[in-house]
Amino acid sequence: MNKAPLPVLDKPSLAVLPLPNMTGDPEQDYFVDGVVEEITTAISRLPWLFVIARNSSFTYKGRAVDIKQVARELGARYVLQGSVRKAANRVRITGQLIDTGTSAHIWADRFDGALDDIFELQAIAPTTLLATCLFLVCGEDVIRRYSRFPPPTR
Repeated sequence: MNKAPLPVLDKPSLAVLPLPNMTGDPEQDYFVDGVVEEITTAISRLPWLFVIARNSSFTYKGRAVDIKQVARELGARYVLQGSVRKAANRVRITGQLIDTGTSAHIWADRFDGALDDIFELQAIAPTTLLATCLFLVCGEDVIRRYSRFPPPTR
């Protein structure tokens, strides 16, 4: 049975896809999932952005997905995807913000840190992603209207 695609909302909507664990260590799955959890939690605090539930997004864990399919199935206008890699005691988290309507990359960045302070690393990436998503997805006018903080300069 084919389900009808979910409508993409007028309010900006975002799905944070599970990050693949590219560390080569299956025991790091908890860390990778924790990064996604932190990102989803940070971004979901924004009242003007509809964030797809983590459990819905995690149905895509471990498989390659078509961004337009994610948009149809979850009703997401934007998708945040990336990866986690490790070398010795260092870890790199990458993130890309994708417009599901065009499949175009809007933004991409990477975050490097030491594995000896996992909580600090899990906090840095989401905070940077949050600020970027605020500015790129919601726009300067929305940030000004709802936030006591000015938007970042371009």
